[in-house]
Amino acid sequence: MRFGATLRKSIYEPWRSSYIDYPKLKKLLREDEPEEDAQPWTEDDESRFVEELLNVQLEKVNTFQSDTYRQLRQRTTDCETKLQRLAGAEDNDEARSKKEASRNEAQKALKELDGITAEITELEKYSRVNFTAFLKAAKKHDRRRGSKYRVRPLLQVRLAALPFNSEDYSPLLYEISTMYSFARQLIQGDSERSKSMSGSRTGNDKFDSHKFWVHPDNLLEVKTYILRRLPILIYNPQGIKNAESRSADPTITSLYFDNPRFALYNEKVEKPANASSLRIKWFGQLNDRPEINFEKKTMLENGDSEEIRVPVKEKYIQPFINGDYRLEKNIDKLRDREGTEGNGVAALKRSVEEIQSFIKDNDLAPLLRANYTRTAFQIPGEDQVRISIDTDLAFIREDSLDQDRPCREPGQWHRGDIDKLGLKFPFPEVRKGEVTTFPYALLEIKISKSASKKTTAWVQDLMSSHLVRAAPRFSKFTHGVAQLFEDYVNSFPFWLSDMETRDIRQDPQDAFREEQERKAKQAADEQAVGSFVGARSVPSFKAAVGSPLGKSPSNFGQRRSDSEIKHIQAEADIDGEQEATHETTSGPAATNKGLLSGISAFSPFSNSKYAKAHREGPVSLPPASATRRSGSRT
Repeated sequence: MRFGATLRKSIYEPWRSSYIDYPKLKKLLREDEPEEDAQPWTEDDESRFVEELLNVQLEKVNTFQSDTYRQLRQRTTDCETKLQRLAGAEDNDEARSKKEASRNEAQKALKELDGITAEITELEKYSRVNFTAFLKAAKKHDRRRGSKYRVRPLLQVRLAALPFNSEDYSPLLYEISTMYSFARQLIQGDSERSKSMSGSRTGNDKFDSHKFWVHPDNLLEVKTYILRRLPILIYNPQGIKNAESRSADPTITSLYFDNPRFALYNEKVEKPANASSLRIKWFGQLNDRPEINFEKKTMLENGDSEEIRVPVKEKYIQPFINGDYRLEKNIDKLRDREGTEGNGVAALKRSVEEIQSFIKDNDLAPLLRANYTRTAFQIPGEDQVRISIDTDLAFIREDSLDQDRPCREPGQWHRGDIDKLGLKFPFPEVRKGEVTTFPYALLEIKISKSASKKTTAWVQDLMSSHLVRAAPRFSKFTHGVAQLFEDYVNSFPFWLSDMETRDIRQDPQDAFREEQERKAKQAADEQAVGSFVGARSVPSFKAAVGSPLGKSPSNFGQRRSDSEIKHIQAEADIDGEQEATHETTSGPAATNKGLLSGISAFSPFSNSKYAKAHREGPVSLPPASATRRSGSRT
């Protein structure tokens, strides 16, 4: 798609007049004029183009962005003031009518916050597409007139001095997240708030984990959608004492271990169900003396995992790896605290022995560094839904495989240049071939197995939206090794080819259609199973109903047309064979009647013209069909 069409498609209608006038710039540049018929490009032509590009258009876009952002900040401040008044009223324990009025005001505040976050998302898109347009226009100019005139260097100087393409929205999002949380508490009332703050941990809760890639173009929209439901967790190594103690999203470093045979990597690629991994992990810069942990993780057959964690001070890390230090001081302190050789002492001893044996038996050493910034979302004291987004992800070699030119000195547990000099993303100082960056953000959603479907409905909408790309088995360790040690390994993770061959962004219409098909197939599968198990009097269903075995190779995975989707929604006579090959199946049609009479895949993200045209008569799957999404969307 040509950029002009991309720009037209990206325009947010209320702001149409404030976008760059790209057609005018092309006209001034005489873009449509055949070169053989072109008139000489004069100083006056150059002056008109540069004036329009750098003064008129750039000033217009920058002024609009600055004014709009300032207005959004003011709206945020006004909303905060209203909520503060409500907080004072509640603290004074006013009458029930007053509390009801506070809830109504909180509802209005939530709507205002929704509007603010929506416009923040639009403003970020506005800034990005206009920034691209300026670069595109300069490139067109220099390509046609570059022998004598060049405008891009001047444009880059001007762009660097303006905030519209580099505005950091994180501080504003933190404020909005806090207000969302407080407004929700006001609406829930005292009992619900107490329940929320007391938590729901049982100690044995299990989680379903879902991983996704997020394109940078969709990142802010994903973040704002989440923070409407979950507050951002504020990282503070000294503890949160007041509202001003919050700090930026933390940088996390993980040092992964392996041996020269890449045994752990190969096991994780080829047999992930029983694979084990080992890493050293810390938050922030190593010079700030953060807490450092050894973490050993083992995947289980059922998809769960077991993890043990041992904290080790920096000065003891290399002796710990060598097996010369066994946390004797920590164990003695814990023994004194427990007053006996209690469970805590025994557990710590077992963890130390297991990690050190794992290192020795597998000849392990630090091999790969993963460095990233994490934004976490969770209701404090409640873990029904936990979400993290990792950005600025870089992988760096930490090995000593090349003895003549080691990345890490063999006697050291980490390379010295990064941590001593405090190097940061994207690590331009690191030698070429020793560092690579990941182009997308990583979204991980953990849902408690005890969470209700009503509680997680919004999460399901996000996971099935066009904003994310499912990556169910993605591993930082595996990906980093595959990228940086390609000549050392012979097996690669299945997702690696996706990095080179496809754009993970998806059109909302395509996402909507695929979700409709997935839900229709899922409902047909469940109906088939239910009929087979619970209604023996029902005449024979074919055994492969709804399964790939029941589909002809030519039709398997084929997309349906809009008319077919409407037919699926309107007609209840659906089974796997008919869905795949249009063959007829014996059995009473009444068995399936009404099953899909209410399908709706219209999430908050389905705001395209295509989706809006289908909003009439919204329908929803019955509870038995609304199962959790667990597979990858292809």
